[in-house]
Amino acid sequence: MAITDIALFSMLRTRMHWGQERQRVLAENVANADTPSYRPRDLTPPKFERSQPALASLQLTRTEVAHIVPAADTSSRFAARVGGYDVRPTGNAVNLEDEMIKVAANQMDFQQVATLYSRSLSLIKSAVGKR
Repeated sequence: MAITDIALFSMLRTRMHWGQERQRVLAENVANADTPSYRPRDLTPPKFERSQPALASLQLTRTEVAHIVPAADTSSRFAARVGGYDVRPTGNAVNLEDEMIKVAANQMDFQQVATLYSRSLSLIKSAVGKR
């Protein structure tokens, strides 16, 4: 079995490619902060539920009375900011503060995925005995 056949590695590679592409899009937004009539763009995160139906239906099972009961509502108490961007008289809607926050968050997400990928490879190498 090749490493490319393992679903975890495939999903991590997809997430890293998405992070690279999102960084490019966010950099374009920052670069065009003074361009008249420019609207910022962003990418939607990849959905792994469609490609992996077994992962989407995965549920926690409570086998002991002492186990924690999962909360019915898992939504965050913090609402995501949707819209509300100020448009300058030139028609530009890029907010540099928001874009830089997105860039920093994207960088942290990418680093987490890259670390998980490399550690997963290390685990496989140690299981095979090539350490």
